[in-house]
Amino acid sequence: MQSSTEIFKTGREKLVAVRDRVRAGLKGRTREVTAIAVLAGVASVGFVAANIDNAPSKSLTTVAAEATAKREAVAERTDRSTRSTKSNTPAKSKAKQAAPAKAKQAAAPAKAKAAAPKAAPKAAPKAKAMWSSPMQGSPVSSCFGPRWGTMHKGVDFAMPENTAIHAVGPGTVFAAGWVYTGYGISVVVDHGNGYYTHYAHMNREAVQVGQQVKAGDILGYEGSTGDSTGPHLHFEVHQGSMWNQVDPAPWLKARGINTGC
Repeated sequence: MQSSTEIFKTGREKLVAVRDRVRAGLKGRTREVTAIAVLAGVASVGFVAANIDNAPSKSLTTVAAEATAKREAVAERTDRSTRSTKSNTPAKSKAKQAAPAKAKQAAAPAKAKAAAPKAAPKAAPKAKAMWSSPMQGSPVSSCFGPRWGTMHKGVDFAMPENTAIHAVGPGTVFAAGWVYTGYGISVVVDHGNGYYTHYAHMNREAVQVGQQVKAGDILGYEGSTGDSTGPHLHFEVHQGSMWNQVDPAPWLKARGINTGC
């Protein structure tokens, strides 16, 4: 029976022989196979030496295949771990980058709103003039004063028939219709300040007694009713009471209306 020293020596020699064969048959796999042999020897040299003759030996191809499989398994696990780390890192980074971007987008409308200049306040509508011409743009055919041996107590405005006649200022309709002999259809407005204005020879009136009017409101339409020789507006101003006629030209001029008389 061999001693322990002899068994160990014999086992080592066999392991060296196996290593040499593996190196010769697997040129490119030298490191992996040698590592397996060395690890096996370190783990239990005595056990291998005692049982080397009885244990079923694996072929060199099988040993190499197992070593390759182990190496590939380790490499695959490492690759998966690397991919997982890479895939997680950009996602977190993108999420962090997206958060400030969204915050900026949300803040943009608010900033734009704050930066937008305030709209200028709308200009108040112009107040309607207190006084206006009874027939805007109309030429005067006759002024206040003596005419044909009688006193002409008004100013005549000549425009085509049916031209609108306007109130010269605010007031209340005092008379409307064919109410005064010789004046035909006429309208009288009481301005409430001691003055009346009288619009005569209309072909029809457009207001009624008691109606409130403003400067520029239509009172009726030009005609030739009553003592008239043709379509025109006969305009009078009465001061203090009816039939106290005064020259309309200076009265209108004092209110910004020039007749040319």
